[in-house]
Amino acid sequence: MKTLIYKLFALMFNISRILPLKKNRIALLAPHPVSSHDSLDELGRFLEKKGGYEIIPVNVPRSGAAAFLDFFINKSRILATSGFVFLNDNFMPMADLRFSPDAVITQLWHGEGAFKKFGLQTALNEKIRKREIKGASKLTYIVCTSSSVADIYAEAFGADKSKVLPLGSPRIDCLLSNHGTAEIRRSFDEKFPQCKGRKLVLYAPTFRDNPERDRALTESVNTALFKEKLGDEYSLLVKLHPRIHSSEVPTGAVDVTGCDISDLTLICDILITDYSSVCMDFALLEKPCIFYAFDLDEYENERDFCFGYRDYVPGPVTESFGETVEEIKNLRSTGKAARFRELNFDYIDNKNCERIYEKIIKANSV
Repeated sequence: MKTLIYKLFALMFNISRILPLKKNRIALLAPHPVSSHDSLDELGRFLEKKGGYEIIPVNVPRSGAAAFLDFFINKSRILATSGFVFLNDNFMPMADLRFSPDAVITQLWHGEGAFKKFGLQTALNEKIRKREIKGASKLTYIVCTSSSVADIYAEAFGADKSKVLPLGSPRIDCLLSNHGTAEIRRSFDEKFPQCKGRKLVLYAPTFRDNPERDRALTESVNTALFKEKLGDEYSLLVKLHPRIHSSEVPTGAVDVTGCDISDLTLICDILITDYSSVCMDFALLEKPCIFYAFDLDEYENERDFCFGYRDYVPGPVTESFGETVEEIKNLRSTGKAARFRELNFDYIDNKNCERIYEKIIKANSV
């Protein structure tokens, strides 16, 4: 059924190719939902300020007959006639799209640096692998955040390294500009008054592939111990990944699952995670990260990392919640975080959109 949908979208796209290409039209293609601080959204805001371009978001609908009809008829035409297309993930119909040779297609991806293996580095069934390879062959450029991880991105997309440009991620511009952080915290305190005046510890684990292991993510959190040892100074926030089967946040913790992760990154003081790439943003902002990896051996059997986990992550690795609490009590600086930032970010500034504009849009507009 999915293959039929992909083919149908491609048919509508390829029919629309008879229409002239609009070099000043820029399509921002989001195969999956984006937040207000996603790279596509940040780049769109930057280009709107620049002026002179028609910026059109193209979001793949989740439901609704009218939305799907619009996507197949109108959005396929917009993509087919856009001089520039930016996307933040793999788009499965890409394999069958016949883009104009003058169109510039850029993969921004939705994360920074290199942590877990992704794309063609992972175990895929042969049908999906072939479709991803064919789709990636349509890319003009692949943007990453560091020349040190360019080879990893080339492998993940099955592309020549010459296509990989370490220009930085647009969403970083928002994080480093620090605009509105005080207002975000004020709004947060109004919504969660129990956190007012306290430092914020965010627990943001990634998902597992079965409900039983997902439940362990929250069941292993000892909120009574946290309150006893840290409750005078800190509040414990829990943000569950949308693919986590269990929706039960531990009693005594603050459920922030519905909050924007970029907003939380800006206002939280410490991160507890396991294998989530949210650590990239905290490390970028030089905020402490603690890696509560009680099932590391089991997880590594399912999903491999780009580098050795224990030596690579930008903070201490713990195997019990008690150890995690002790690490918060005795925060210390190590060289791991600095090495992590150096490897994953060539630029630590808020000029990533500018570099992408200069190297990709402006350079291909003449």
